[in-house]
Amino acid sequence: MTPRSAALIDRYAMGGAILGYAASGLTHEQQRTRIGPGAWSVAELVAHLLDADLVLSDRMKRVIAEENPPLSAFDETAWVERLGSQDNPVEDAVSLLTTNRRWMTRVLRRLPDAAFARAGVHSEAGRVTLAELLAQATHHIDHHLRFLYTKRANLGVALPPRYSSEALTV
Repeated sequence: MTPRSAALIDRYAMGGAILGYAASGLTHEQQRTRIGPGAWSVAELVAHLLDADLVLSDRMKRVIAEENPPLSAFDETAWVERLGSQDNPVEDAVSLLTTNRRWMTRVLRRLPDAAFARAGVHSEAGRVTLAELLAQATHHIDHHLRFLYTKRANLGVALPPRYSSEALTV
């Protein structure tokens, strides 16, 4: 495995712990308050991250196991609106995402370098490699963390005082 692939897998593996920290310390009411940026509450944002993570891990599995598999797009707004994301526990979503990432990290670490060049065909984006899917999954949480942190600030809730490196252990 190349150092770059290993570093990206390491960063992917930390996603659940990072999200858990970012979403911690909010009351039930604060998690469900729809405050900017964006129209979603923290609960909806975290549910979206879980949904997207499960979809992306499914795509990665297909690319690993199948020859040029089709990879379907999904309507993230419809999922948040119609799947009851506002009412689901944030802690459960973080736990599921963390567990999913732990599972996929084990799969990804066992792959030979050549596997990261395997590809599927996305219904909107066209040809997508495993390396690109991994990068997309990794950066997706980072992208949404900016919104989550701003929502916390707009709610007047600071992050917990200390960030424990133990929380990032995979």
